[in-house]
Amino acid sequence: MKIELLLTGKTDSAWIKDGAELYTNRLKHYTALSIREIPELKKTAGLSISQIKEREGELILKNIKESDYLILLDENGKLFSSEEFAQKIEKATIRGIKCTVFVVGGAYGFSEQVYSRADEKISLSKMTFSHQMVRVIFLEQLYRAYTIIKGEPYHHK
Repeated sequence: MKIELLLTGKTDSAWIKDGAELYTNRLKHYTALSIREIPELKKTAGLSISQIKEREGELILKNIKESDYLILLDENGKLFSSEEFAQKIEKATIRGIKCTVFVVGGAYGFSEQVYSRADEKISLSKMTFSHQMVRVIFLEQLYRAYTIIKGEPYHHK
C-alpha cells in the first residue's frame, strides 16, 4: 500500500525538517511513502476563517484522487493506541487499499467539503499540536506502526 502525507504549508523550522527526514528515511524500508506540501495561502488578512478553510480545502481536494482512501488528521478524530494504529495499517494493506492519503490541515482545520470527502478522521492526541509539529509526530507513529507489524523491538510494551 502506498501512503501519502499531504501537508498544508511548508515549514521553516530546521528541527521539524530534520525529524521528518529521519522518519521518512526509516519508513523507506517498509512502505512507499510520499510527502506533498500544498502552498500556504497568501494575502489572507482580509479573509474570514471559513474563507481560509474553503480555499485550503479546494487545494486539498485538487490533490486527492477519487480512488484514494482519505484520512484526516483531526483533533476530533478517533483516538488509537500505537498498537491499534498498527493494526489499522495492516488491515488496510490486507484489504487491498492501493493508496491511503493522510492530510494535515492548516491552522484552522478543514472545510466542510474536505470533511465530506474524508473516509475517516483520526486524532493523534486529545491535546492540540501545531500543524507543523504533527508532521514529525505522525511520521514517528507511522514508523512505529510498521515496526509493530514486523515484530521489531522499536516499540516497548
